Amino acid sequence: MPSLDEVLAEVDDWPVDTVGVGVSAADATSTTHGATDTVLPFASLTKPLSAYAVLIAVQDAAIHLDEPTGPEGAHEEITVRELLAHASGLPLETDGLVGAPRRRRIYSNWGYDLLGDLVAQRVGTSFADHLRFEVLGPLGMNRTVLEGSPAHAARGTVTDLLAFARELLAPQLLDEALHEAATTVAFPDLDGVVPGFGRQYPCDWGLGFEVKSDKDPHWTGSELDARTYGHFGRSGSFFWVDPTRGIACAELADRDFDQWSKDLWPGFNDRVVEAASGDLDGGAA
Repeated sequence: MPSLDEVLAEVDDWPVDTVGVGVSAADATSTTHGATDTVLPFASLTKPLSAYAVLIAVQDAAIHLDEPTGPEGAHEEITVRELLAHASGLPLETDGLVGAPRRRRIYSNWGYDLLGDLVAQRVGTSFADHLRFEVLGPLGMNRTVLEGSPAHAARGTVTDLLAFARELLAPQLLDEALHEAATTVAFPDLDGVVPGFGRQYPCDWGLGFEVKSDKDPHWTGSELDARTYGHFGRSGSFFWVDPTRGIACAELADRDFDQWSKDLWPGFNDRVVEAASGDLDGGAA
């Protein structure tokens, strides 16, 4: 069986110019390969970071998960929880049709922009500063910055993403109940589309994190536990956390998500799981 080092080195053959990848347990990075300290766009990997910052505002009682929010003209009141879980009925962007909440899983950048505005108003600072003060700084994610939309405008490094993954494996910033709510299914049995991978029945999502469940096909492959959660981005980037095995993987590249990603990611992630299970003892580096 190939070692984890050998599996991660497969990215050298990917059709990209710059790529970094790493695997971590809760206590330390286990193995990395490539440009792990090069700053690259996160695209939609921004959403889990933003969701974490929103949930810290919930923890601090600045906002509440079930308080109504959302734009004028919505069919029904939309809550913070529904926005985080892509269950609000809002479309991808502001120029789309607005549906009723809790009917379908509709992936929405607009919803995260609304959340950013709400948190900024309540905490009295920009959402980017709130994210930096409450998440990036405490986790030592010193090369990550948000410049624009809370949905997709962060950039940073694989090293920083692995620091976030370790927080998810062993939370220090967020209390147990909110962490559980974020990383398990919210509003079960909603059908929807995983961008690039088609309609899923159901399309499970937590509060900011996609939950793998039994989705097929799926970008994480077939070997990861159903409880695995994470996200991928249009920038050709992904990260996932398997709480059962106690491991996480993060990848950034300089080529946008396309057929190459769909072809390569699932098998690569399956091999990462197999190799990491052999290299890591009980989820520790």
